[in-house]
Amino acid sequence: MTATAEPTARDRRRWARYLADERAEAQVYRDLARRRDGEEREILLALAEAEGRHEAHWLELLGGEPDRMPSPSAESRMLGWMARRFGSIFVLALAQNAEARSPYADEPFATPRMVADEMVHHEVVRGLAARGRRRLSGTFRAAVFGANDGLVSNLALVMGIGATGVAPQFVLFSGIAGLLAGALSMGAGEYVSVRSQRELLDATEPSNFADAGLPDLDLDENELALVYRTRGLDPEQALAAARRVVSEAQASDRSRPYAREPQNSAEHETVGSALGAAGSSFLFFASGAIIPVIPWLFGLSGLAAVVLALLLVGTALVGTGAMVGLLSGAPPLRRGLRQLAIGFGAAAVTYVLGMLFGVSAG
Repeated sequence: MTATAEPTARDRRRWARYLADERAEAQVYRDLARRRDGEEREILLALAEAEGRHEAHWLELLGGEPDRMPSPSAESRMLGWMARRFGSIFVLALAQNAEARSPYADEPFATPRMVADEMVHHEVVRGLAARGRRRLSGTFRAAVFGANDGLVSNLALVMGIGATGVAPQFVLFSGIAGLLAGALSMGAGEYVSVRSQRELLDATEPSNFADAGLPDLDLDENELALVYRTRGLDPEQALAAARRVVSEAQASDRSRPYAREPQNSAEHETVGSALGAAGSSFLFFASGAIIPVIPWLFGLSGLAAVVLALLLVGTALVGTGAMVGLLSGAPPLRRGLRQLAIGFGAAAVTYVLGMLFGVSAG
């Protein structure tokens, strides 16, 4: 303990809150561990054990269980609720942010080890969240981009068309046409993009062209080491890798041609599948693009339709931006407001252009 002053009643109430939060955070990690296996489960249980050490520290200072145990913070309660029901990357992203805001750095009764623990916990949770981000980044990227593009492009379209003074039915048909054209374009473009990226990655992966001949190579004099040198290994590492591979090949079953297990890099997982990216891009573009059209679908027109469209799209833009911020470990509100400014900025430009065009055409 770094403090020497006599603790006050206020100090003890603060310790009790720390105790409640440490218990809640440890339970979050245990709940998440139940939905994982292997290494991730072990890491999460180790984090829960570390939070238990912090809990013991506050219990010791308090001299046992406090008479009135405070409730955990709202953030800890929300994390616990999500961990029990979802166990998703969202929980890890929120836990990452929570670990980054640990109050122990300014707490005189926290030990330096506890402060260091919280810093390390942030990095551990960040690493776990990064695994989840890599697993969903390809399809999720397509989904988020598709939804945002649908929201912004169709809002700009209906604002621009509506500002010219045309009939409400024309605005509606323009919005539907923009939805279909944009969704098809986004889906096709995403498929081509991801497919091409995966093909490029496949071209950079190690080839099994020479596998069948590996058992017949000389263990000490072979050119396989040159292959590993082309992949960036130094001569000694390349020679060691070549000898290991040739030894395994010579010890294999010779009744059938030798072939090593195919190995794809983690980049394939990050890119995702072409069909998955195309499908999510199409669906989410369409789901985003339909929102600005809703007022005209229900027969509204004029200023009422414009205001309602802006409210609906603004809410959706803030939501998608906040979600991206949450998953990336950035402040959700800031990301949401950034998306809102971009979307409304594009809509304002097309609305002004539509007004000018309507005036000149009139």
